Amino acid sequence: MLKVNNIDVFYGDLQVLWDISFEVKEKEVVVLIGANGSGKSTTIKTVSSLLTPIKGSIEFNGTRLDHLPPHKIIEYGIVHVPEGRRLFPEMSVEENLIMGTLYAEAKSKRNETMEYVYGLFPRLKERRKQMAGTLSGGEQQMLAVGRGLMSLPKLMMFDEPSLGLAPILVQEIFGMIRRINKEEGVTVLLVEQNVRQTLAMCNRAYALENGRVVLEGTGQELMSNEHVRQAYLGI
Repeated sequence: MLKVNNIDVFYGDLQVLWDISFEVKEKEVVVLIGANGSGKSTTIKTVSSLLTPIKGSIEFNGTRLDHLPPHKIIEYGIVHVPEGRRLFPEMSVEENLIMGTLYAEAKSKRNETMEYVYGLFPRLKERRKQMAGTLSGGEQQMLAVGRGLMSLPKLMMFDEPSLGLAPILVQEIFGMIRRINKEEGVTVLLVEQNVRQTLAMCNRAYALENGRVVLEGTGQELMSNEHVRQAYLGI
């Protein structure tokens, strides 16, 4: 489905990714793990065309993405739920959801998809006229995910969805990601600091260090890896 092939990425003159390669197969949950600054968020920003690799390629269902503008990426069914949620705080919950339906197919199914999102997150329906900036952190994360779902994703990329949330809400967010994957068949690429939780739920994982992929395998294989256990699990 998604193939990232040997990409190098720079911020200005500073190289931040070296020869990154990985793939995500249809209906999988794939996780990128690593410390802060390892290149995880940069990688999914590059898939979203917010950054352009100077070497390598990115393919989605056989189509090259790496030289397309960001607004075209979403039309192929790729949705990026960014770190920090990035909502429109002075717009209502419902208006934020509508912002996820700005291309033709999503717009034509707006009402149907909105009912699905409200079924997944009943609290959003209760607060649909409330300004997004007045929601709690957990509710804002639900809204960010709901806005992504409004775009009818085939691949949904989450950047640190549990960041800053209370433990009970973290469980809720991970449960929602599993549900989207299992019930709707949406493929998931997840960047997350909660390594134990993500390795337990994923099909496969890649570990990044200093902008390079250093390990890959199933979630269980990485959970059992001595380096991962010491570096990320504190065991």
